[in-house]
Amino acid sequence: MSDETVREWQAGLEQDGLVLLDGFHALKHALRFGADVRIAVAQDPGAALALAAQLAPDVLDDVRRLLRPADLRGLLARVHPTGVAALAVRPDAARGRALLDRRPRSAPVVVLDNPRNLGNVGAVVRLAAGFGATGVVTRGDLDPWHPNVVRAGAGLHYATTVDRVTLDTLPEGPLYALDPEGEDIRALALPDDALLAFGSERHGISPELRARADHLVSLPMRPQVSSYNLATSVAMSLFHWGGPKAG
Repeated sequence: MSDETVREWQAGLEQDGLVLLDGFHALKHALRFGADVRIAVAQDPGAALALAAQLAPDVLDDVRRLLRPADLRGLLARVHPTGVAALAVRPDAARGRALLDRRPRSAPVVVLDNPRNLGNVGAVVRLAAGFGATGVVTRGDLDPWHPNVVRAGAGLHYATTVDRVTLDTLPEGPLYALDPEGEDIRALALPDDALLAFGSERHGISPELRARADHLVSLPMRPQVSSYNLATSVAMSLFHWGGPKAG
C-alpha cells in the first residue's frame, strides 16, 4: 500500500460530499448507476477483479481502472468480507430534489417516518431501487447516507433518490400512511405518484404525519402478530403497487 493511496483515502474520508462504498457489491452498483467513484481499494486486487469478472463483467474495466492494493485494516474500522472499499461523490442534492418533485411521477416515493435502524433503511433503499420507486426520503435525525445505510443498501442509493426531509418539505402527492387502523391495502389501487409512509415497528406512524395522510392503509396480518419488519412492509406495499413490468 503506497503512502499516496493512504493520504488520498484519508483526505477523502474527511471531505464533505464523498460517500464510503463498503464492499464490492456497493462499488458494483454505484458504477452501474453512474456514480463518480474517486478511489477504490482492495485487500487482494486479483481476487476483486476475479469477483468483478464473475459477477459484474459490465463494470470490470472500471473496477480495473480504479482499483489499488491496500491493507484495508489500516483504512477502515471494519473490513467487508469482499475486501473492497471505495469513495464516491454523493449525488447532487438539488437534482435529487427535482426528481422527487417532478410531476407527474411514474412511481411512488417511500417515506420513512423517524426510522431508527440503519440496516433497515438500507434494505428499504435496496427494495426501492429494485421496484423502480422514485426515491426514499426519511424524517428524523437518522442520516439516510450514513455508511452503514449505504452498506446495507449495497450501493443502490445511486439507483434511486435518497434524501432527508421535514414535514414541510415532503414531495407533493397523495399520502398513504401505513397504519393498523387503515383500510386493507388489497382493496386499494396505489397511484404512481403516491407517497407511501411507514413508521417504526415500535411506534408506528407519528401523529403529525398521520394527520397529514390522505389515506390510512393497513397490511393483512394474522391476529396477535404485532408488526412486520420495516423492509417487509415496504416490500409488500411496493409489490401491491407493482414494479417494472417484463419487457
